[in-house]
Amino acid sequence: MTSEELQVIAFDIILHSGNARTLIHEAFKLLRQGEKAEASQQLDKANEAILEAHKAQTNLLKEYASGQKIEMEIIMVHAQDHLMTTMTLLEVANEMSYLYQQKA
Repeated sequence: MTSEELQVIAFDIILHSGNARTLIHEAFKLLRQGEKAEASQQLDKANEAILEAHKAQTNLLKEYASGQKIEMEIIMVHAQDHLMTTMTLLEVANEMSYLYQQKA
């Protein structure tokens, strides 16, 4: 795998996880405003975006598992960090959404 190919994958992960993060923050705002159904929709969209980022990551892992040599670059470390923190943020947002639902 070339450096350019790895960078494209890294930016794909960053793009989708960044989109998910934006959707999650929109959901937080909607929850504060009492718009629980709309917040839930945003969280569903965020989950879809994270799945897209995860697909890019999984494809990279498949190549590695098949014996493809992959030189790690700092942009990939950043992409992985971005994805994992966004996944954690989504877990927190889903729990908060549940708590807001109980408050109704």
